[in-house]
Amino acid sequence: MSAVILALAAGAVIGLALGALGGGGSVLAVPALIYLLGSSPVVATTASLVIVTITSVTALVAHAREGHVRWRTGLLFAAAGIVPATLGGALAAHVPAAVLTAAFAVVAGAAAVRMMRSRRAGEGAVAVRPGRAAAAGAGLGAVTGVLGVGGGFLAVPALVGVLGMRMRNAVATSLMVITVNSLAALATRADTVEGLDWAVVGPFVGAAILGAWDGKKLSAKISGHTLQRIFALVLLAVAAFMLADAAV
Repeated sequence: MSAVILALAAGAVIGLALGALGGGGSVLAVPALIYLLGSSPVVATTASLVIVTITSVTALVAHAREGHVRWRTGLLFAAAGIVPATLGGALAAHVPAAVLTAAFAVVAGAAAVRMMRSRRAGEGAVAVRPGRAAAAGAGLGAVTGVLGVGGGFLAVPALVGVLGMRMRNAVATSLMVITVNSLAALATRADTVEGLDWAVVGPFVGAAILGAWDGKKLSAKISGHTLQRIFALVLLAVAAFMLADAAV
């Protein structure tokens, strides 16, 4: 199967995840780029940031039109992560590929467990505490920079479990956080962007954008609790596979 066809298929799935779940795009994009398209971990993380940034903006517009984005909380969350994301991006170039893969798997697995154990989406929503939002955002930014992920697969659990946000709002708000963190991380990887294979990345992005619109429609038909469970199960599967690969 050609690289372009694989890129189109993977992009569609990743866009669907971003549109429906507000995250999961980069946690799926990195493995797809490494195992399906043969990219190195460093190139894959950079390409993932490009793909997820563009796709997230597209999905964010759709969610914002329906008023689901919590801008104040999202901006505070995202702003706190800009500096850590930048520093993490610079550090990533010095971390061995196997360590990056293992760390990626551990973080994804921890996020999945947190989502599985958190309250039902929409139950017991609490008032947002600025200090808690800033601390969670800073931690997310650091992970984004080091692992080359947009952070949605961590932002959604944090917005739901730590800040008490309803799943529907967490999905929408996380897209803004993803965009800001990804741009900050990309700023430290400008030299690696030039080396990307745009004949593959371009179709990947195009399919992801189309998938994000379908994902947005899907999110309106499935309950927040169901989305939360699906998200957690996908993360656990990806984490187990990558951890096993890193151990080989």
